[in-house]
Amino acid sequence: MAEPAGPGDGAQAPSLMQFPMDFPIKIMGVRADTFAEEVSVVLRRHAPDFDPATLEMRPSRLGTYLGLTATIRAVSREQLDALYRELTAHPMVKVVL
Repeated sequence: MAEPAGPGDGAQAPSLMQFPMDFPIKIMGVRADTFAEEVSVVLRRHAPDFDPATLEMRPSRLGTYLGLTATIRAVSREQLDALYRELTAHPMVKVVL
C-alpha cells in the first residue's frame, strides 16, 4: 500500500477553497493619488471582470497609508498566486492579505 504524500515529497496539499468563489483581498500601500488606480490595473489583469467601482478605500489613522479591499471572482489557486505575486512586487504596495 502506498504511503500518503507528505510535506517534504513535493506533493501539494488539497485546497480547502472551492472555485469559482468571491475572494476578498486587502492591500495596504502608500497614500498617493494613483495608488487605487494602479492596484485596479493589476487586479483587472488577473480578474478581468473586477469592477474598480467596488474597491473599498480607508486611509490609515495618521493618513500615511491607504487600505484597499477588493473582492474578485477567483477561478483558481494559480490565479490567486499570480495576483499576490504581482501585487506584493508593486513598489507602492506594502502589505497584501
